[in-house]
Amino acid sequence: MTKTWHRPTLWVAVVMAVGALGCAVAMLLDGRVLQGAPLWAKPFKFTLSLAVYSFTLSWLLSLPHRGRRWTRGAGTFIAVIMFVEVGLIALQAGRGMFTHYNSSDDPLNRFVQITFGTAIPAVFLANVVLALVLSFQRFARPDVRSAVRSGLCLAIIGMASGYLMVAQRKPVTAVDAGGREVDLVAGHSVGVPDGGPGLPVLGWSTTGGDLRVPHFVGMHGLQVMVLLALGLAALGLAERVRTRLVRVAALGYTGLFALLVWQALRGEPLTHPGGTTLAAAAGLVVVVAAGAVAALRAATAAHPPARQPVPQR
Repeated sequence: MTKTWHRPTLWVAVVMAVGALGCAVAMLLDGRVLQGAPLWAKPFKFTLSLAVYSFTLSWLLSLPHRGRRWTRGAGTFIAVIMFVEVGLIALQAGRGMFTHYNSSDDPLNRFVQITFGTAIPAVFLANVVLALVLSFQRFARPDVRSAVRSGLCLAIIGMASGYLMVAQRKPVTAVDAGGREVDLVAGHSVGVPDGGPGLPVLGWSTTGGDLRVPHFVGMHGLQVMVLLALGLAALGLAERVRTRLVRVAALGYTGLFALLVWQALRGEPLTHPGGTTLAAAAGLVVVVAAGAVAALRAATAAHPPARQPVPQR
């Protein structure tokens, strides 16, 4: 079956998986830190995340649909940019330098910043092209189609949320792994400096808001929605029920993303939600649960269970 998969994104997925393993080993062998986190933690997270994303994209592009020339071209472009992006992140890690928001005059760093500033918007637009091409046609089963469309939209808004970090514009002088002072022009934490106490490996702040949380959740909405559709199919539910449940889940996931953005912008850590956040989360759970129950009831009403014949005496 993999013969029909999109080869460039599939190969990138393999390379990223191997890279993630290499970064994990590097974290064990290289004791250097950057803002209190292991130096190779960022390349590890990027390689692992993009391995999953590339694998999903390769499968998605294998689905029969019109405009395959456009979508496969966009997929190849995305694969190349992801490969270059992670390569530069690993290069900066090896040098003990910051990858993002680094205003150092080092020539190689300037090249990295210019490349990122050009490549990231380009990848965003390529994903928009994929979403647009696949949104105006029928492909696969209705439940899978809904999962792919909503997942791509979630991935796009997840990518877009990365610009919230750039928009913060909170200049700070930091020290890289080589002991060099560097001026950083933006950051991901809200209400606290970057590099404070955080979750293991992920590094998400446990003392303030962290915009990396919604960024991650949104970007991987595609995988969540596709896995949900496949899981519902494995349960043997009717196609109409699966489609409705996927749509309810997509609305709920969008609400979760919005809630995480709101929480981060208020400087509230993911691990210590306040009463307002908990109340909003509870409301979201109730709405999603009600939607799921309504979808199941509608299916039952449309296909009532057959009556058992009354035995004749």
